[in-house]
Amino acid sequence: MSGSAQHDGPGDGPTAVRILVGAQLRRLREERGLTRAEAGEPIRASESKISRMELGRVGFKERDVLDLLSLYGVDDEQERAVLLTRVREANTSGWWHPYSDVTPNWFQRYLGLEATATLIRTYEVQFVPGLLQTEDYARAVVRLGHGSAKEDEVARRVRLRLERQQVLSRPDPPKLWAVVDEAALRRPVGGPQVMRDQLEALLAIVTKMPNVRLQVIPLAAGGHAAAGGAFTILRFPQPDLADLVYIEQLTSALYLDKREDVDCYFEAVNRLFVEAAPIKDTYQILDRIIRDLGEVPG
Repeated sequence: MSGSAQHDGPGDGPTAVRILVGAQLRRLREERGLTRAEAGEPIRASESKISRMELGRVGFKERDVLDLLSLYGVDDEQERAVLLTRVREANTSGWWHPYSDVTPNWFQRYLGLEATATLIRTYEVQFVPGLLQTEDYARAVVRLGHGSAKEDEVARRVRLRLERQQVLSRPDPPKLWAVVDEAALRRPVGGPQVMRDQLEALLAIVTKMPNVRLQVIPLAAGGHAAAGGAFTILRFPQPDLADLVYIEQLTSALYLDKREDVDCYFEAVNRLFVEAAPIKDTYQILDRIIRDLGEVPG
């Protein structure tokens, strides 16, 4: 994997901590029988701001949190100090902060959650998954999505993607279980040579990285369980952090954590694992696609 920046090891990244702190504030409020509107009055906050705080979608002001703890009857100094420490962790900048000029807020949230996850299950229909892309392939994908971007912006977006990949090679890395449509592996993004290098990189990954499982949905499979499009399911080490489904769109993303939604995508991904070619066949499939590319002129 490319990239020079060193990321923190596994644990509670700021995005996950923000969600956990918000959930704790919500529990404390509900235990006191207060509405969000009633909780917002002492800190001059709207009901919607309290909602965003409890969902972990905004940073926290320490003064606001202390006032809320007092309102919720949390007077024990040690308990208050512990939560305040978590608030400071939640307010720290993620590793992607230097790239905030080329990273929309809706994607920054995903980066924070991905860095915390212990299991990443993903299905891709159009491209090789971002965590497995080579530099040249990533550059070609970025240019497809940002055709008017200047070269320095393209370079920064590619660098962000390469640094993101370090999550797979850190100590105690997450498990990545990816299912990729064969069409994505045969589509020569960036040209034949870029695609050949990408496929050879995938061969190396499935051989050398035991935490990465890659399955291919053969073209001959016809229709399948996830015909609706790409998605990712994240699982976290924190018991209070529910599994989450991430669906990226052109200018935004969906984050689904309701049990019925997550269950629906779990059912789809489990069917994909069955409908895809067995993991033991992945190397042979990749090798065959490389040979089908033929000789690439030097």
